[in-house]
Amino acid sequence: MIFVDSSFILSEIIEENHQLIPVINRFGIKLGLGDKTIGEICNTANINTEFFLAILNTFLNEDYFPERKLQKFDIELVISYIKQTDAYLVHGQLHNLEKHLNAFISMSDPNNAQLKLISRLFNEFKEDLISEIEQGMVKGESPLALLTDLKSIIIKHISGNFNENMCYAVIFTIDSFQRDLEKQNRIRKKILKPMIEALSDSEVEDWQELISVSHAMKESKAQALSQRELDVLRLVALGLLNKEVADKLNISLNTVLSHRKNITAKLGIKTVSGLIFYCITNGYITTDEIEL
Repeated sequence: MIFVDSSFILSEIIEENHQLIPVINRFGIKLGLGDKTIGEICNTANINTEFFLAILNTFLNEDYFPERKLQKFDIELVISYIKQTDAYLVHGQLHNLEKHLNAFISMSDPNNAQLKLISRLFNEFKEDLISEIEQGMVKGESPLALLTDLKSIIIKHISGNFNENMCYAVIFTIDSFQRDLEKQNRIRKKILKPMIEALSDSEVEDWQELISVSHAMKESKAQALSQRELDVLRLVALGLLNKEVADKLNISLNTVLSHRKNITAKLGIKTVSGLIFYCITNGYITTDEIEL
């Protein structure tokens, strides 16, 4: 079991663990790494080194999972990684598996009825995976179960005439896909889902909204809020109505409405749930304050 730290030469780790290539790609790191350390590469690419190391060590060690450490990272950081992973699962792994499976079937006996059943099971897996990804993949593990069944059926029950070389290629591709899904499900279940549930307790119910708000915050060149706007924002996020905010700050209702309009314009966030997320993310309020 190997645990890497920031002093390790990343190219040497990749040479011994090729499965990490798509993992580092999710952080925008490409091959041609030279002899730079992980710390040097992360600093150059403006990557959170501790988060990068946590993900790498999770992939390198089956029994390693820094749940408490990962839960300390900003939810936007975790969501960004998950979205990059989803893109790879669909456009990389799924596309690769479909290509190998189609070649396997086309190069095998067209009269082998089992191949049609295997193709049907794959299509069910494909539809389920894409559907789960669109919903955030925080409920159930149906795609992984279907993929596991697909591999098991090919290994244990396939018969008749078929192209053995392409069959092996399909099995190897499934195995890689399966390991990726298992690790990503662990991150979703143990890290992302608890974060979402904590925010749900604060009336932020739609995690897809969190993603859109997060990216809006990141991509928009938001103007700095004034101190009074921050005061209004914080009270709104804590659940006070406009009239209650006005009374609390000893200002008129129209002034509150004006501040809220300015807040929306500056942040690009329209919903109260989005404002709650913004406040929690930036440390203006805590989930404990809202729960009270």
